[in-house]
Amino acid sequence: QVQLVESGGGLVQAGVSLRLSCAASGRTFDTYAMGWFRQAPGKERDFVAAISRNGGNTYYADSVKGRFTISRDNAKNTVYLKMNSLQPEDTAVYYCAAAYLPMHNSVTYLPSAYDYWGQGTQVTVSS
Repeated sequence: QVQLVESGGGLVQAGVSLRLSCAASGRTFDTYAMGWFRQAPGKERDFVAAISRNGGNTYYADSVKGRFTISRDNAKNTVYLKMNSLQPEDTAVYYCAAAYLPMHNSVTYLPSAYDYWGQGTQVTVSS
């Protein structure tokens, strides 16, 4: 069992940066690939970024590529999402998730592949 707790969301102006954190419980954090998803009001949950369990492989949605960076610190059981040049369309609840994948460098953008989810943190970007 893995419990995930997101933090770092808030209300910011367009153009600024924000870093989200996701702290995981348990001693098996480094066996899970991690992902970030987001859900805007009235929309489906969308993939944002993913990182392999060893941190060596990352994958991004086209909408955030070049602006967002996912990283992880396995010693701290934490995954991060650094978001630069935030825009109003980035407004959403951001969720982190953990996926048990067979290969150490695997990543996935499929929500169905993720086994555990956090409760989410709200990010609101004003224009």
